[in-house]
Amino acid sequence: MAEINEAIELLIGKDREIIQILSVTLRMSFFSTLVSCLVGMPIGVALGRSSFKGKRTIKRITGTLMGLPPVVAGLIVYMLFTKYGIFGYLGWLYSVQVMVVAQCLLITPVVINLTQAIVSTTGRAITETAKGLNFSSGRTLRLLLSENRLALMSVLLNAFGRSIAEVGAVSLVGGNIQWKTRVMTTAIVLETNKGNFSFALALGIVLLVISFAANVIAGMLVKEEKQ
Repeated sequence: MAEINEAIELLIGKDREIIQILSVTLRMSFFSTLVSCLVGMPIGVALGRSSFKGKRTIKRITGTLMGLPPVVAGLIVYMLFTKYGIFGYLGWLYSVQVMVVAQCLLITPVVINLTQAIVSTTGRAITETAKGLNFSSGRTLRLLLSENRLALMSVLLNAFGRSIAEVGAVSLVGGNIQWKTRVMTTAIVLETNKGNFSFALALGIVLLVISFAANVIAGMLVKEEKQ
């Protein structure tokens, strides 16, 4: 009970370190979600509405990557960005930028598969309707995206929820450096191991509130889409 009271006091008092950790977390999650959606949604739309050679192979690859363990993703990115790696010259290791890269490796396959599932459900009917109305391919695509806009927004929110809750990959490539790359999940693990339960609990409350809000909004969008 004492830890809960201390955690609430930290939140009410707007502890400087908590605010900084929250800032890094939101910045990392925002950019990783943005990049993953910009890359993953067009691929998902193409897989959902088109038939082409190699489609099944791409779906198998993205399906496999959905189950990629976060520590493995972190290891891959670490090897690429270490000073002996291909992208070592960028000097991104132990930075927010490389944490975003690791997150994108984990989240993009999820975005691709969710988008593909949504578009494949409605894509054929919309395409046939658009063809009957003699729509151009560009107008057909706009119609498809418009009809699925709420469901696609829920994909974005799910991607954000996955990003903000990840710990393994970002800890490996970011280093959990105080005032620089420490995010809520890695800070919770660290503070719990140190026995600083009130600080960890304060971060946990913030993380739960953000994740809950994202899931509620995503659920509302899906429900509205079905009505």
